[in-house]
Amino acid sequence: MKFKALILAFATAATPAFAEDALLSETLEFTAEIFYLDTAVPGVVIAAVRNGETAVFGVGETSKDSGVAPDGDTAIGVGSITKSFTGLTLANLAAEGTVALTDPAGPLVDLVERLPERDGHQIRLVDLATHSSGLPRELEQVPDVEKYSDASFKANLKDGGLLFAPGTGLLYSNIGFDVLAMALSGAADKPYEALLKEKVLDPIGLTATGYAKPTSGTVLTGYDWNGNEMDPGEPIPNRSGASQLYTTANDMLRYLEWNLDRFGGEGMEARAISHAAWVMRDGMDPVYGLDESGHMNAMGLGWVIMMPEGDRPLIIQKAGGSHGVFSYLAFAPSRGVGIFMSINQFNFSASMEMANVVNDLIAVLAPR
Repeated sequence: MKFKALILAFATAATPAFAEDALLSETLEFTAEIFYLDTAVPGVVIAAVRNGETAVFGVGETSKDSGVAPDGDTAIGVGSITKSFTGLTLANLAAEGTVALTDPAGPLVDLVERLPERDGHQIRLVDLATHSSGLPRELEQVPDVEKYSDASFKANLKDGGLLFAPGTGLLYSNIGFDVLAMALSGAADKPYEALLKEKVLDPIGLTATGYAKPTSGTVLTGYDWNGNEMDPGEPIPNRSGASQLYTTANDMLRYLEWNLDRFGGEGMEARAISHAAWVMRDGMDPVYGLDESGHMNAMGLGWVIMMPEGDRPLIIQKAGGSHGVFSYLAFAPSRGVGIFMSINQFNFSASMEMANVVNDLIAVLAPR
C-alpha cells in the first residue's frame, strides 16, 4: 500500500502546529506501526530529524520471541550505507589536499601492481566513489581461493575486467568501494578502519559506529526470506569500503544532523564535496543498479541524488542490506529533514516500500 496520503492526513491533523517535536514523534510512531502491520516484518525502527528536533520509534522485536522492541541504541548492521562513509572519507582527504578526486586509484592500491584500464581510461578515485569505474558488482569466485582474500582481488582486478570505460557509465559495484577503501588507506598510509575513525567517526561523534560485531546490548537480528535467522559472522578483511559497518539509530541521527548542517564550520568543505553531484545520469551508458530506492539523477560520493519531483524536495540517500537487515538513510539538505529506517527481514518488496515511505515522509515533513 501507499502511505503518503495516510501520513499527510495524520501529520496535518493529529497534533497542534505549535508542538513540532510531538508532531515528529507521533508521525514516526504512526508510520512505523502501519508499515509493521502491513509488511509483517519482525521489527522496524525509524529515526528522524527536522530543524534540529529528533525522534526515534521502534515496533516489533529485535529478534523473534525476544519481546524487545528496537530503539535508538539497538545495534544495526547497515550494509551498503557504509559506502556513504567511505565517500566521506575520500571527501575529507580531498578537502585537506592529501588526494585529488581525479587522481588515478591504481598507484594507491598496494594489493595489485596496476588496476585494469579500458579505452585509455584509468580508474580514478571519483570513479570508484560514484559507481562509474566499470568494475563489476561482485567478485567472481576463483577456484580454491577464499572469495574476499588478497588473491581473490588480485585475480579479479586484471586487464580486461572492466565492463565499460571508467567515467562513461554507471553500474553499482561493491568491488569499487572495497578498492576505494584500499586506495584511501594507501594514500593516508594507515589501515582504513583507523582512517575512517580519525576522519569521520570521531569528528562527528559516532561512538556507536564501527566494524566490530556487537557483543553487548540489543542487536537487530536479521532473517532470510523464509524467516530463518542469519548470522553475519565476523568482519571480513578487504570488505570495509562497501559494507560491514554497525551503528545505531541514535548515531544515524547524529550523522544526519551533521550532513544537514549546511553552514557549520566543522567539516564544511568535506560535506560539500561529499554531497556534490559529481556524475550526472544524462549521457551515461550503461546505468544499472542505482534506482531501487528512487530514481537516481546524479551521484555524489557514495550518495544517490534524486532531484526535486512534485512536492518532494531534492533528496540525498543511500540504502543498505546485510544478513537479513535492510536500512535506508535519506535527507533533504536544503530543508533540514532527514530520516533513517531499518527492518530485519530480507523482504525485497518491504525494503522497496520502506524507501518509498521515507521519501514520501520527507515530502510531507519538508514540502517544496
